[in-house]
Amino acid sequence: MRPLVVYNTRTRQKEAFRPLNAPHVGMYVCGPTVYGDAHLGHARPAITFDIVFRYLTHLGYKVRYVRNITDVGHLEHDADEGEDKIAKKARLEQLEPMEVAQYYTNRFHDAMHALGCLPPSIEPHATGHIIEQEQLVKEILEAGFAYESNGSVYFDVEAYNKKHRYGVLSGRNLDDIINNSRELAGVGEKKNQADFALWKKAQPEHIMRWPSPWSDGFPGWHCECTAMGRKYLGSHFDIHGGGMDLVFPHHECEIAQAVASQGDEMVHYWIHNNMITINGQKMGKSLGNFITLPQFFSGDHEKLTQAYAPMVIRFFILQAHYRSTVDFSNEALQAAEKGLERLMDAFKAFDRIKTSNEGTVGMEFVEGLKEKCYDAMSDDFNTPIVISHLFDASRTLNLLLDGKETITAEVLAAFKEAFSLFTFDILGLQQGASEGTSAAREEAYGEVVNMLLEQRMKAKQNKDWATSDLIRDRLAALGFEVKDTKDGYSWKLNK
Repeated sequence: MRPLVVYNTRTRQKEAFRPLNAPHVGMYVCGPTVYGDAHLGHARPAITFDIVFRYLTHLGYKVRYVRNITDVGHLEHDADEGEDKIAKKARLEQLEPMEVAQYYTNRFHDAMHALGCLPPSIEPHATGHIIEQEQLVKEILEAGFAYESNGSVYFDVEAYNKKHRYGVLSGRNLDDIINNSRELAGVGEKKNQADFALWKKAQPEHIMRWPSPWSDGFPGWHCECTAMGRKYLGSHFDIHGGGMDLVFPHHECEIAQAVASQGDEMVHYWIHNNMITINGQKMGKSLGNFITLPQFFSGDHEKLTQAYAPMVIRFFILQAHYRSTVDFSNEALQAAEKGLERLMDAFKAFDRIKTSNEGTVGMEFVEGLKEKCYDAMSDDFNTPIVISHLFDASRTLNLLLDGKETITAEVLAAFKEAFSLFTFDILGLQQGASEGTSAAREEAYGEVVNMLLEQRMKAKQNKDWATSDLIRDRLAALGFEVKDTKDGYSWKLNK
């Protein structure tokens, strides 16, 4: 296997990727809570871990990719008190909670498909794993790291912190939090403010509830990922991923639950993508500053100056390293749209390049391109560097198209294969998707333009300059940029 280095949030450094049971790899990624449409902030982890999935699979690993659906009605702001998000939506729309969950799950799947994300190997739902979550709570109680209070069960952070360290992932000092929490009023059923719910007793108005040894209620938010990750990937697996906003408290609590229930940590590599911001603030539902993916695709939002095709969104996200912050703006998306168009135009050029018996562009160039792209991907999935190498390669394509460089048929085929591998298979971009038109419609456009330009070439050969100029000018007026080349012509549609 090609060496791969990944950044581990747990150790705060890059580490060589060594799966526990190679070539098998277990990867768990936190999916959405389905009470509304996915927004741009949801697109980033989906695309980030789609890249991880694609690249590991390409390297020859057998990846079991698990991404959960949170369809239990958790409480507002992921706190232990508040209103059930899914039940609230169901009440407002006069639907069953599972109708709400199914509706937004379907829409999430549609958005992910549009963004070119491959489906996970397994997509478990929290409501389908209540028994496993109850079993997890029982194990933590038996180990002495939880307590029951008025029908609810809470994780005892102070008891855990005496034997283990709570804060290994986030770097937080929980001793200070625990001591300060004693001075706060209103901890209610908890011993300490830092304790978190493993099981909550349902209030009479709470629709989503299940029987348990403690009460009719529902599991705490953090339980589902620990329980389902262990069920499908075992008590020790390779990768757990999600957005950086989940480091604390969600993933910190997951580590504590795993250690409390089985005695050691469950996950080897913690991988987190950074946030998408808008005016410097995290984009998210809790802040009310989000734009949903359907709104991006339609352009129907006050902050959008136009619609953006799903592949433009994907390219926009891949232009930055997954651990860096990305700030949304129409200007940035429009630049991504132009960049994607350049890349797709470069790939189309392969079919117009004339080959020769000898070439100035040799196989060493192709091998060099592949090696540089592999080096970037193997250095913590550095997609922007891959894109920069593809743009460099597109300049060589333009030189070949203009006849300033030459290439043999064998080398051209290898060049096209390498370009296609990283553009489509690994980065997951799709041809013909940046304009939002079907491939058939795009092909029809091309046939018509080529037919007109062939008539223009005939006019030029016959020295009919008036007809030649008329075709060029009319195409230019429609937004087509025509360029005469050594062997004929090239064209593209400007936006």
